[in-house]
Amino acid sequence: MASRRRYDCEPLHLPADIFTEPDADSDTLANLGPLRRLAGIWEGHRGVDLNPKADGPERREYYERIEMQPIDAQTNGPQLFYGLRYHVHINTTEEQIAFHDQVGYWLWEPATGLILQTVAIPRGQIAIAAGHAEPDTKKLALKAERGQTEYGICSTTFLELAFRTDSYSIEVDFHDDGSWTYVSETSLLVKGRATPFLHRDQNTLTKIAEPELNPWARILQGQQKA
Repeated sequence: MASRRRYDCEPLHLPADIFTEPDADSDTLANLGPLRRLAGIWEGHRGVDLNPKADGPERREYYERIEMQPIDAQTNGPQLFYGLRYHVHINTTEEQIAFHDQVGYWLWEPATGLILQTVAIPRGQIAIAAGHAEPDTKKLALKAERGQTEYGICSTTFLELAFRTDSYSIEVDFHDDGSWTYVSETSLLVKGRATPFLHRDQNTLTKIAEPELNPWARILQGQQKA
C-alpha cells in the first residue's frame, strides 16, 4: 500500500493539478477491486440485531435482501472511483413493514486502496465510513466517527439528543463459496444512560442474481452488437 498515492485523506499530499481527470474504463465490474465480490443481488436469512430498548437490550432475528449494482466511474479531478449503488431492505418474521431500509454507495479508489461506504437511512441519518484494502483481500474493515468532517456521521437533532451515534463500523468477510458475512457495530449514547450502548447487526448473504452492467458499459455493448 505504501507505493500508492494517499492524497485521499492527507491534504498536504494533494497533486499540483487538482482538475485534470484520469482516463476511466467503461467496465466498472472489471475495476472494482475487492468490491467485485459484493456485486449482485443477495439474500440472508440468519440476521441478528441487538438494539436498545427502555427495559434493556432487545435481540431480533431478521431476513435481508441487498441489491448492489455497478455505477459508471466517478471522478473528483484526479481522484477516480469505481463503485456499486446499493439498497438494503430488512424484514422480521413477525412484521410486514420494513424493519430497516438503507441506501448508498460502496466505492473503490484503485490508486490508493481507499474504500468508502456511504450510508443513508430514512430516519434522518447519513454517514461515510472509510477503510483501505488490497484488490484480492478477503476482509474489509471500515469506520466512521461523529465529529469528523471527512469520514463522519450526521444526524437529526432528535437523534443527537436521544440516541447519539458516536461511531459506526462494518467488517465484511468473504467466503470461499462466494457468500459473505458482515458485522456492523454502532456506538450509541442513549439519553439517561451513563455508558454507550453497542448496537450490533450481523448476517451472512448468499447471491441470488448476478449484477447488471453499468450504464456506460451497457451502451457500448449495445453499439457493438448493432
